[in-house]
Amino acid sequence: MTDQGERYDRIAEGYARWWAPVLGPGIVELLDEVGQRLDGAERLIDIGTGTGQLALGALERWPGVTVVGIDASAEMRAMADAEADRRLTGPDRARFSSMVAFADSLPEPDAAFDMAVSSFVFQLVPNRSRAFREARRILRPGGLLAYVSWLDGDPVGAFLPDAIFDEVLDELDFGPPDGEDRTGDIPSVERAAAELRHAGFADVTARAGILAHRFTVDGYMGFLTEFDEESMFAELEPALRDRVLTTLRARLEPLTAEQLTMRARIVFATGRRSR
Repeated sequence: MTDQGERYDRIAEGYARWWAPVLGPGIVELLDEVGQRLDGAERLIDIGTGTGQLALGALERWPGVTVVGIDASAEMRAMADAEADRRLTGPDRARFSSMVAFADSLPEPDAAFDMAVSSFVFQLVPNRSRAFREARRILRPGGLLAYVSWLDGDPVGAFLPDAIFDEVLDELDFGPPDGEDRTGDIPSVERAAAELRHAGFADVTARAGILAHRFTVDGYMGFLTEFDEESMFAELEPALRDRVLTTLRARLEPLTAEQLTMRARIVFATGRRSR
């Protein structure tokens, strides 16, 4: 299992509760875009299905499709299956299946799918070019790959809760957490398009977007402790952990809804297998 798979096994519940809602608007926008280009597609694969947001959204929108969701994490796959059990009934439940697999080594035959979709995954894969080539391999000629991911670059305004969190740690003589390993963020819209062309896709499109999510104070603190910085908080002595959280809450509560809104750059890209 990869390090990423192990990490997401550990934080699957926190991801489902606190992080999946953050990603929701980007996933809805991707589904909107895909819906305009469905072109009779019937068999879809969701690469890095996570909690199944993208796969289940597709199934609920388009009654004629089936979706296979793959994820490197067995726990995330289990979350997707449980969510499918909750949201789909009868024959519709049979339209979703899942497996533990990796984006750069898909256990599917050539030309097995009409469409491949993915949300906030291609920044995590060890080799994006190899993952794109693998996606192209399992698409039929004319099949579409459509994804959304993080776009590198300056943030869209400062997100004050993060700055406050760093200040609290500094004031308590506890160094700020190590930066998240996000070196795989797509460098630019132009690069997103070029990478798909290099992997053999045609009719390539790429555009930038903004993902916005309004946290509550409880939501932001849950996001930190159960997902984003769960390792750091697990290692803190209980007294220091309580002190950090008490101080942080006191600083966050006066913030306005606008100040609690995170905005991040994202990129949407599509390409077709031409032959």
